[in-house]
Amino acid sequence: MTAPTADIVVGGRTPVRQEPQAQTDAELLVAASVLLADAALAARRTGAELTAAAASWRVGLQALRRPGWALGTALSAARALSNPGGLGLAVNGGMVGETVRSLGAVTRRRPACVAMAVDAFALRIEAAAREHPNLAAPLAKRLTDAVVAGRRLEVLRATRELVDLLGVTRTLTTISPVIMELLALAGLLDENPTNDSFAWVTLAGGVPATDPLLGLPAALIRHLNPGAGRAERTEADAMLARVLERSGNDIVRYIDDISALGNHGLALLRSVACADGTRRHVVLLPGTSFGRLSNSTPQDLVGAFDALLRTDTTYSRSVKQMLVRAGVPEGSELMIVGHSLGGITAMNLACDLDFVSTYRLTHVITVGSPIDTKRPADPTTRVVSLVNQHDVIPGLDGRGPASANDIPADWVEFSWLDETYDYPLSHAPQAYADTLRSGDVPHRASVNALITRYDGEIVGNQPYLLRDK
Repeated sequence: MTAPTADIVVGGRTPVRQEPQAQTDAELLVAASVLLADAALAARRTGAELTAAAASWRVGLQALRRPGWALGTALSAARALSNPGGLGLAVNGGMVGETVRSLGAVTRRRPACVAMAVDAFALRIEAAAREHPNLAAPLAKRLTDAVVAGRRLEVLRATRELVDLLGVTRTLTTISPVIMELLALAGLLDENPTNDSFAWVTLAGGVPATDPLLGLPAALIRHLNPGAGRAERTEADAMLARVLERSGNDIVRYIDDISALGNHGLALLRSVACADGTRRHVVLLPGTSFGRLSNSTPQDLVGAFDALLRTDTTYSRSVKQMLVRAGVPEGSELMIVGHSLGGITAMNLACDLDFVSTYRLTHVITVGSPIDTKRPADPTTRVVSLVNQHDVIPGLDGRGPASANDIPADWVEFSWLDETYDYPLSHAPQAYADTLRSGDVPHRASVNALITRYDGEIVGNQPYLLRDK
């Protein structure tokens, strides 16, 4: 049996345990993709600026005064914006620009910025394949090559053959390191101009605020997740009570507790009489229920998409209601541990200035959560992220293995590759707990060393049932 491999990242991509070394091929490919992405974004901005200048009312006013100059200027701008040897059909921005750009997308006339963006994404995919050899397997490479080339029929054929060979879950796991790049390319190379922003935001390293297929805005998701949030005390069932009895200030125990809570609306508020005499609190937040798109709890798929794009969600509001109902005093020290959507919600609360002004949020520990684009409002909040590199979900923030984006300097990320290859097993809290418990990776002791201020006697374990409204 092959032991898992592990990395510790503190505020960047360099593993703490490694000595400085020459750049690998993958690193060089990522560096080249960054240069191409910068060039693509600069060319797109240039097209937008030229479009705005050409459509300006000031140009129209000057045209009335100096028609010869206006004609020459219009012809020069048109050549700059449409020359296939230059910017290509680079018109974008404003009513006129977006109309012309849409017509260009429908007729598959693509500007230079799109060509450079495609090459940048292709380099990212190639870099990921160097570190994830399954991406270089013939069928997987056939699929990624077809996406890069914009051959949609070939994409469908390759996907069908890959699913026939591997099954749905292993196919998803195989392409998971580059899922954001593939979605961005699909949006950039189709005839639908409304979903292009997904690709450009992904290229720039942000979290898209639209869906990759139709380009629907995140505001629509907010309307599907409108609840004020509610929290009600409940009692632990026999199984949960047994798990909580053997809990303690240990990352594996916390993940075991989250697993026992399930994902049907429960959260846990723990009170700890700490060794230094201070009463502190730990909040445990489970992840998403995949049974239905939406249900009566904040732990549904709609809530997950909402939490990824925004910070004020029904889940975060429910947690605040829980703390108020429990009577947690203002100024109390809190640590929040969350899996998947629970981890995103923990970071959303850390981003909430009112929340961190009310409570002293000392630690956020996330397990399999896409949080890398969020930043705590209180810079003293310690962020610790645990990532199984076979897990699809943490990469949904756009920071996949081929991304050039780094985590902030004061964050700690513990990542590893283990044998839970297939999604959703690789995402399950039990899989994270089992790997840390086995000792095959050294991260259990490392995380526990960061949270020693919560050592002490557990004096309260109160489950709460969270509801949308």
